[in-house]
Amino acid sequence: MIGATMEAGARSARRDAFLAEAGWGRADLRLLAGDASFRHYDRLTMDGRTAVLMDAPPPMENVRPFVRIGRLLKGLGFSAPEIYAEDPEAGFLLLEDLGDQTYTRELDAGGNAEQLYALATDTLIALHKSVPPAELDLLPVFEDARALREVQLLLDWYWPAHFGSPAPDDVRHEFVAAWQQILPLREAAPKSMALFDFHVDNLLVLKDRQGIAACGLLDFQDAVLAPVTFDLVSLLEDVRRHVPWDLMDRMIARYLAANPGIDRDAYMAAYAIIGAQRNTRIAGTFARLLKRDGKPWYQRFMPRVWELIAHDLQHPALAPVASWYARHLPVSERASLPTQ
Repeated sequence: MIGATMEAGARSARRDAFLAEAGWGRADLRLLAGDASFRHYDRLTMDGRTAVLMDAPPPMENVRPFVRIGRLLKGLGFSAPEIYAEDPEAGFLLLEDLGDQTYTRELDAGGNAEQLYALATDTLIALHKSVPPAELDLLPVFEDARALREVQLLLDWYWPAHFGSPAPDDVRHEFVAAWQQILPLREAAPKSMALFDFHVDNLLVLKDRQGIAACGLLDFQDAVLAPVTFDLVSLLEDVRRHVPWDLMDRMIARYLAANPGIDRDAYMAAYAIIGAQRNTRIAGTFARLLKRDGKPWYQRFMPRVWELIAHDLQHPALAPVASWYARHLPVSERASLPTQ
């Protein structure tokens, strides 16, 4: 089996053969980035040119969705990286190098947050207006069953790590019932493509391009069909960065102004539900990354995770879930987990 079960030497040989066939066999490789998945990226340098190698070992990773969505986005005028060469069976892609200037770096260097978030919001507005219905039909649906599985990561990982024992059956039953009550309310908002991890670490500033093309897109292989609020939640309720509440409000208003046919109340209910669902999942995921994978550094984001959950729970549509949190996981029990 290719990927994790391939011996390191054999995988390196497969990579070298892939690069040689693509004309990059003499390139110098330097690790560019890794993430919470099994993927990692190398920057290739050769004869004054650069490219990026995505190494996504099967069976844990599958590059085919990245290829399909990337080519779709590029064809629609968005700045996804061009795909120079591919070996999907082994999980190698040779990509256009869009540079290092992520939104995170630009903001940290004093970039104009209002302009950057407006550009990202405009990118979503354009995306939701341009993806053909036939392409939407090919996307996996972010359905209630998946959302329900994801929020239970909180009980599977955070609860036992914090309280020292598994969540009681009655607590879990009440938790599931509360989410089952509110998740269908998302359906009142229109659906479109959600790139899923649309946040400042995955967006690039491309100063040599104009309009929405100035927003580089990096991470979209997990794209789904979801309410149009999904990616704006990912952008604004970003646990890695404290986006001011008033800036959030302005970007939501910007999106709605460009889509006057969307009912604001339905949109805001879907926004709050998706925010609470996403951040509850993240709380569980960060606990899993600590306890199962030995990755403690995500715990530094937990105060922001809990702050965002509290914010989302204020919406009336979240009343059943807010009641569960108040009874079983009140503010006093929402914490970062010890990393020692």
